[in-house]
Amino acid sequence: MRRVLEPAIADGRAPLTATTLRTQLRALARPRDAAVLQRFFKTGKGEYGEGDVFIGVRLPELRTLCREYRGIAVSEISQLLRSRVHEERLLALLLLVDAFHRSGVTEQRKIYNLYLASTAFINNWDLVDSSAHHIVGAWLEGRSRAPLRRLARSSSVWERRIATIATFHFTRRGEFEDTLLVADRLLNDPHDLIHKAVGWMLREIGNRNRTALRRFLKDRYRRMPRTMLRYAIEKLSEKERLAYLRGLSRSIPDAIHPSAEPDAGKGAERQRDWVPVRAEVGHRDRCDRATRAGDEPENTQRDDMPRR
Repeated sequence: MRRVLEPAIADGRAPLTATTLRTQLRALARPRDAAVLQRFFKTGKGEYGEGDVFIGVRLPELRTLCREYRGIAVSEISQLLRSRVHEERLLALLLLVDAFHRSGVTEQRKIYNLYLASTAFINNWDLVDSSAHHIVGAWLEGRSRAPLRRLARSSSVWERRIATIATFHFTRRGEFEDTLLVADRLLNDPHDLIHKAVGWMLREIGNRNRTALRRFLKDRYRRMPRTMLRYAIEKLSEKERLAYLRGLSRSIPDAIHPSAEPDAGKGAERQRDWVPVRAEVGHRDRCDRATRAGDEPENTQRDDMPRR
């Protein structure tokens, strides 16, 4: 039976606080779902999500709560973000994304600073992937990208993943340089979660400009971790994928030659370098946008993710 959220906010019966949010989350908890999520997000001893706690609240319900609690104070969100419960942290990040895109520069700076001060709690791949480009990437638009370099050098796998996913903000606007610089720095990273994230971001570049992807791969594909390479070349033709995987350089199109861009549409502008092709991106409801299927890049863990 589908659960219906009690409209505690609309009729004014409850304040916009972390406490009331926690109460509603507990009412939506599903122990059976929680057990599945505990296994899927690798929360066992020695695993990347060790110690994370799930209560089994599904994503559509989190999005509904995000809409209902729109306008909640950042100080209240900060309490949720430091929770030991995964769903509370994910909801906090959805609320921060929504607040960031509805705020002026002063409040955005506050949210950005809170985000970077809280990376110890943004400690699973879904938490990073639903927020880093919306907050870190968006804040760095038109500003120094030095924070990306600092994050990419971090000993924390989650900060390195934040650096990687944050660059998607620029890739969506046809600006690939930051993604490629971070990818180059993380080429020899030891962690599988970074291999997947970097490969995913490279694939997103390839979705927009195959030439830019091929230029990057040309002198690097033999040194890339296998998972990273597979993710990066996933949308190329089968023949080209096999050539990369087998190291058959003669079978790989010359990325510099314009004829190597098979997916350029009729009349499409062919780019000879990583020259940005800007696109107007409307500011829709980021609360939904952060997780709505089809509106975000394909999730790196999509094949075996349990229903939430």
